[in-house]
Amino acid sequence: MELSEVRTRIDAVDDQLLELFLERMALSEEVAAYKNEHHLPILNKSREREILAKVTQRAGDKERYAYHLYSTLFELARSRQAELISVPTRVAKRIMAALAVGDEIFPQTGTVACQGVEGANSQVACDRLLPRGSIVYVKSFGAVVSAVESGLCKFGVLPIENSSNGSVRAVYQLLQEHELSVVRSARLCIRHELLALPGVKQEEITEIYSHEQAIGQCSRFLGGLKDIKVIPCSNTAMAAKMVAESGSRHAAAISSHPCAALYGLECINSAVQDNDNNYTRFICIAKDPIVYAGANKISLIIALDNKPGALYEVLSKLAALDIDMTKLESCPVAGSDFEFIFFLELEASVKDPSVLACLEELERSCAQFQFLGGYAEV
Repeated sequence: MELSEVRTRIDAVDDQLLELFLERMALSEEVAAYKNEHHLPILNKSREREILAKVTQRAGDKERYAYHLYSTLFELARSRQAELISVPTRVAKRIMAALAVGDEIFPQTGTVACQGVEGANSQVACDRLLPRGSIVYVKSFGAVVSAVESGLCKFGVLPIENSSNGSVRAVYQLLQEHELSVVRSARLCIRHELLALPGVKQEEITEIYSHEQAIGQCSRFLGGLKDIKVIPCSNTAMAAKMVAESGSRHAAAISSHPCAALYGLECINSAVQDNDNNYTRFICIAKDPIVYAGANKISLIIALDNKPGALYEVLSKLAALDIDMTKLESCPVAGSDFEFIFFLELEASVKDPSVLACLEELERSCAQFQFLGGYAEV
């Protein structure tokens, strides 16, 4: 048989498949109406297992492909039912509340909590996110969260991820423990330099101060040094300030070029970071959920049942609705037996009904589900 003839037959089968698919989705809508009227859950796992067992048995050596096809059909049917059923989940209520007070341009002013001192990368991020904001400096990431929760500051800015050194786990831990909302993010190019008092040579240095993230981002340079003590501190600007105030010719800081001018130091080595393409993402948090105009990113934390295929089920939900996932990172749960939580970032809008339905389905199916926010990045 010629290839053209085969393709003609495939086209005919595709026409039948489409008609049957639309008929199946219409029947799913009838099921949704019944479930809504009788207050039944969307997910009926026992029926899905029953159908999958029958399908794989009949599919012969193509059972794997049949299994994935019907799993995707189930995801699409559940997503459509979730759009139609009128009982909102916790995430739907949170998003509706956020949309009710949002849909306005992100403000240029407001009090914002920032960990560190003048010259810190977080301060630069504050200026990027709120150009005319009033910065309140605090000592720790936890203090940023406390300032926002207490109402002392309307916003808080925290580093969330570095392109060279990964996620800032301490910040994710705080987001897990406190119900705050991510309302904006910014990406900054980070340039680390070795700073010391004027006239000091690198060979005189015996101590180097910096934040642990910056230390990680300069690991190759630091690993090549001998007889030098590397001392973590609260942030890179504080490291520069400490070196300047110490008056020691044996101390240096890994910090930024603006901090050299700010604290009267000199750059003695500008080639200390592992990668010149070094970016850090900062998030802006608020106490109450709000989605500002232009929000096209979503951040989540989820935990899954410890079983084969659990992660695939989540990914298939996103793939079925053509939702782009830009981040997936696992983190072991402390004290557990090989259990993990996952940090997810999606390129999607919570205003899209199918996206909202997908988030509701994730909340129903995940052992733990936390919606961090819908926001735009600048």
